[in-house]
Amino acid sequence: MLKKFIKRFLPNHQKVKDQKILSIFGTLLHDPNLWHLNRRSAAGAFSLGLFFAFWPVPFQMWLAAGFAIPLRVNLPFSIATVWLTNPFTMPPVFYGAYLVGAAIMGHPPQEFAFELSWDWVIQSMETIGPTFLLGCIVCSIIFSAVGYLLLNFLWRLSVKKAWKQRISKRCPKPE
Repeated sequence: MLKKFIKRFLPNHQKVKDQKILSIFGTLLHDPNLWHLNRRSAAGAFSLGLFFAFWPVPFQMWLAAGFAIPLRVNLPFSIATVWLTNPFTMPPVFYGAYLVGAAIMGHPPQEFAFELSWDWVIQSMETIGPTFLLGCIVCSIIFSAVGYLLLNFLWRLSVKKAWKQRISKRCPKPE
């Protein structure tokens, strides 16, 4: 079942609550809905994590955590989903976002060398910045919506399959 698969990769909620960096959220982390994994909270957390994964900012996890709390979606899953864009996947993901922005704006893609530094980001904001940011926003919205619908569909499919297995175990078909 999809729920069991996701739970294998999520950290213990008590370990997450004990992180000093999350102390800024105070008692808000004690809401049990932030730790419960059901179809609504998983799909919302996946969507939220994908939304912020395409933001070219260094504090994506904080944003995911900050929005997971008022939206009452699974906090660890939303934070973990943000890590789809990690230091290894950022260059191709953000280059793809740049290409999407260039296609929308009708500009031919410019040649540039990606560097993982603030200096490069600030310097390139004048040349490729608007195209890149538009691509990030569009990819963020599209992947977030598709991720929500896809996880919702897969969760329902998983539950339906589990119910069929239960029924077949209880009432085996006569041969």
